[in-house]
Amino acid sequence: MLSLSVLSLYLAALVAVYVLPGPDMAMVIATSASRGVKTGLRTAIGIAASRFLHVMMSGLGLAALLATHPLLFDAVRWVGAVYLLWLAWKVVRTKPAETTANNAPETHGSAIARGFLTNLLNPKALMFCALFLPQFVSPAHGAVLPQFVLLGVILVAVGFCFDTAYAFAAGGLARRLKGRRSMAKLQKGLLGSVFVVMAGRLMMG
Repeated sequence: MLSLSVLSLYLAALVAVYVLPGPDMAMVIATSASRGVKTGLRTAIGIAASRFLHVMMSGLGLAALLATHPLLFDAVRWVGAVYLLWLAWKVVRTKPAETTANNAPETHGSAIARGFLTNLLNPKALMFCALFLPQFVSPAHGAVLPQFVLLGVILVAVGFCFDTAYAFAAGGLARRLKGRRSMAKLQKGLLGSVFVVMAGRLMMG
């Protein structure tokens, strides 16, 4: 079983990772600011589900498969980039009035799916799990699989807590600024820009 010192170090490392600005943080913040806290939280649920799947895939060796097959890695990367650009196009073509939290035309499931697919199609997120988790797993602490599962659950839970905090913070700020002129355009531009930047990062490798 993992010692308390190892778990404490692991938690500290996770906090440091999630505090730093990243694609997931940017997506949750932009979504909450443009479409409301509830939509931001649904996006966070999708991201959390994808993180859990990444943990499982890294444990099954799929991350190693991507690392040893650059063409497969690039294929996943480009599919993810195209998907993000498609999301940006959808945001841009949506009328400003439709991007508000009260009038968002999307279903509950679409926000979850967007968060899930955006994170899932980022091979760098999978590689992060594959490189990060094994550093805290050791046969000296007992069976490896239970350690891996425990660390994976903690990774997902801590990430979801941070994403939830970001969603409420961004949504609260957006509500304060709601009455200002051109706020709807700013919200739409923010969300679309986040998708484009995330796509650019994936395309650059």
